[in-house]
Amino acid sequence: MLISTASLRQQGFTLIELIITFAVIAVMITLALPSYNEWIQNSQIRTAAQSITSGMQRARAEAVVRNTPVAFVLGAGGAFWSVSAVNSGELIETHGAGEVSPNVTLTVVSAGGTTVTFGNLGSKVANVPASPDITQIDVDNSALSAANSRDLRIMVGAGGGRLCDPNVADSADPRHC
Repeated sequence: MLISTASLRQQGFTLIELIITFAVIAVMITLALPSYNEWIQNSQIRTAAQSITSGMQRARAEAVVRNTPVAFVLGAGGAFWSVSAVNSGELIETHGAGEVSPNVTLTVVSAGGTTVTFGNLGSKVANVPASPDITQIDVDNSALSAANSRDLRIMVGAGGGRLCDPNVADSADPRHC
């Protein structure tokens, strides 16, 4: 019985085809890696800013629920931030500094203040003991150049913290500070 050459032909990939495929994949990964690293660093900025904003909202909500002043403290005792009842000193919630990338930098705009206190109606009240309020927090990433960094700003007003983008110039844009 004669066997045709078509049935003897092997199926699959040759070594040359596999090497070329791996080379193309390696080039694509090499080209995409810097953009991926930049995206990760910018995600760390957003995560830190959202954590601070949610902490302020938690403090505000707890002040209303407990009908007592509640303080949001940034960077107290090695924590990234903490929320505590002012009168009783009860610690309500804390987030450790280890939960935030070491590349994230915070610039607090106030005269040395790291606290904001919310009263029983949910509005900002004077800190107890008296200290400057946090009015603004700029969040940046030291691992990125200024051109590649997506800086964020937290504006602290009477109703809590509001996240905005300091690089948006259009005042009609809701991201504008």
